[in-house]
Amino acid sequence: MAMATVTQVRKVARDCSLIFNALGDPNRQDILIMLETEGPLNVLQITEHLNLARPTISHHLKILMNAGLLKSTKKSRETYYESEWAEASKNLKKFMKLLWDC
Repeated sequence: MAMATVTQVRKVARDCSLIFNALGDPNRQDILIMLETEGPLNVLQITEHLNLARPTISHHLKILMNAGLLKSTKKSRETYYESEWAEASKNLKKFMKLLWDC
């Protein structure tokens, strides 16, 4: 197999930058762990578990959604969030494989 070029690794790393950014914050890490262990939760339920304001939780959820680490489901008037690892995992594996092949 041909070795990955630095350009290829950089491109994939840039594609993963939203994931890296999202995972770099301890509050977002806590939200992901909570959603993974406690199942789908809405903003109020997440707020009750963490010592953060609702707007702050919403901000963190938006970043996690944009990174592809969450999915949401609307039930009545509430939106429930749960962790979603499939796409992010695939992108991170690709990055690690290219990095390893350099």
